[in-house]
Amino acid sequence: MEICTIGGYELVGKNMTAVKVGEDVFIFDMGVSIPALIDLQNDNVRIYTEKRLRQAGAIPNDLYLDRLGWRNKVRAIVIGHSHLDHVGGVPWLAHRYPNATIMGTAFTMALLDTIARDERRHIKNKMIVVKEDVTQTIHGQSGTYKIDFIHVTHSTLQCSLIALHTKEGIFFYAVDFKLDDTPVMGNPPNYQKIKEIGKQGVKVLVLNSLYSGTKGRSQSEMTARKKVEQAINSVKNSKTALFISTFSSHIERLKSIVEFAKQTNRKIVFLGRSLDKYVNAAITAKQCPFQKDVSISKYRNEVNSVLREVEKNRSKYLVVCTGHQAEENSILDRIVKGQTPFNFRQGDNLIFSSRVIPVPQNVLAREKMDERLEKIGVKLQKAVHVSGHDCEGDINLMLQMLKPEQIIPTHGTHEQEFPAIRIAQKFGYEFGKNIHLSKEGKVLKF
Repeated sequence: MEICTIGGYELVGKNMTAVKVGEDVFIFDMGVSIPALIDLQNDNVRIYTEKRLRQAGAIPNDLYLDRLGWRNKVRAIVIGHSHLDHVGGVPWLAHRYPNATIMGTAFTMALLDTIARDERRHIKNKMIVVKEDVTQTIHGQSGTYKIDFIHVTHSTLQCSLIALHTKEGIFFYAVDFKLDDTPVMGNPPNYQKIKEIGKQGVKVLVLNSLYSGTKGRSQSEMTARKKVEQAINSVKNSKTALFISTFSSHIERLKSIVEFAKQTNRKIVFLGRSLDKYVNAAITAKQCPFQKDVSISKYRNEVNSVLREVEKNRSKYLVVCTGHQAEENSILDRIVKGQTPFNFRQGDNLIFSSRVIPVPQNVLAREKMDERLEKIGVKLQKAVHVSGHDCEGDINLMLQMLKPEQIIPTHGTHEQEFPAIRIAQKFGYEFGKNIHLSKEGKVLKF
C-alpha cells in the first residue's frame, strides 16, 4: 500500500490523499484552500480557471500523481463531507481522472452539484450518491475493493469516516469528525461499525489532528444549542438590530438559530451566497427542517433591498448572514465598510456563532472587523459555538476502537499535528516507525 499525501498535511485546507494498491489508485477528498481563495478575491479575481487556482495555491498540487504515473490508475474519488476544503477542488480537477467514479453522501453531492453549476464547470465523471453506513464496491485492475461510508458527527451534515478494504489491508480515512453522542440532527457516530473494522485490522489510519492539542472530548452540538438559546434570549426584547453570523454549512446550528429566533417574533432572513448554497443543498437532500421559516437572498441587489428594509425597521428582522471570518465581500464585511443601505448603530446586537479559523489571514481580518464594530458601539457576543473537530479525548477513543498499525496525522501544520503524536505515543506508537508526519507530495509505503 502506497500513500501520496497531496494536500492538508502541512496546512489547514486543500485536503487530498491518494492510495495505491497494485494498479489501482483511490483519491480521498479534493479540497480548496480558503485563505488562498480569499487572497484571490482581495485581488479582485472573480472568474477562476484551473491555471489561476494552481498559481494561487488554491487547489491541491495533484500533478504529483502525473510524476508518479498514478493519474490514469485512479478508480474513484471519495469525498468525506461537504466542506469546501474537502470538496471544493472537484469541479476543477475531476476532469483529469475521467475513469474515476465520484462518491459522496446526498448532502455532499448536492453541494458539489451547486458549486459546479455556479462555477459553470461540467463534471463528466460518473457520480454516485451513497447512503451513510452503506458499503460500495469498486472493480479495479488489481482486484475488487469495498468502501465503507461510516456515519460520524461533525459541523455539517452526512459526514463519513471512510474505510477502503484492499488485499493489502484496510485504509481508514478519519478527517474532520467529532464523537458527539447528542447531535441536534441525525444519529450519534456508528461506534459499532468503527469497532467492527478495528477488529478486522486497520493497516493505516489518516487522522484529523487540527485540535489534537485540546484536552478532553469535543463538546456536543447540544451544548452549542443551549449557548445559542442564551445568546438570543439575552437580546430578544431589544428594539435594536439583531444579526447572527455562523458557518453556512452548519445546518444543525442554523436549525437551532431559527428555532430560537422564531421566539423573538422577528422575520428571519438569510443573506449571502454560501448560505444559499448550503441551505439549498440541504433542501435537495431533504435535510432542511427550517425551510419554510426563512427567506434567503443571495444576489447583491436582493441583499441591499432587504438591508434597506432592516435599516428602516430594525426591531422587526433577525438577520443571519455570512462574514464571521471577515471575508472580503461577505455581507458583514460590506456592512462594516459602509457599502450597503444598512449601517450598524450603537446598541445593535451581533452574535458570532462561530470561532475564527486559526490561520493568520482570518485572525487578523476578524480583529480589524471587531475593532470597527466595537468602536461604533455594537454589542458583540463572540464564540457562541462548539468545535466540530476531534480533541484529545476523541482521538484517544478512536485509537482504542481502531488500533491501527500505522498513523498519519493530517489537517494542520506540523505544529498543530504534533500533539497527536504525543497521544499515540501513550498507546505505544513510535514516531518515525508507526506514526508519521508527512508533507505535500510525499509517498509513504507500507
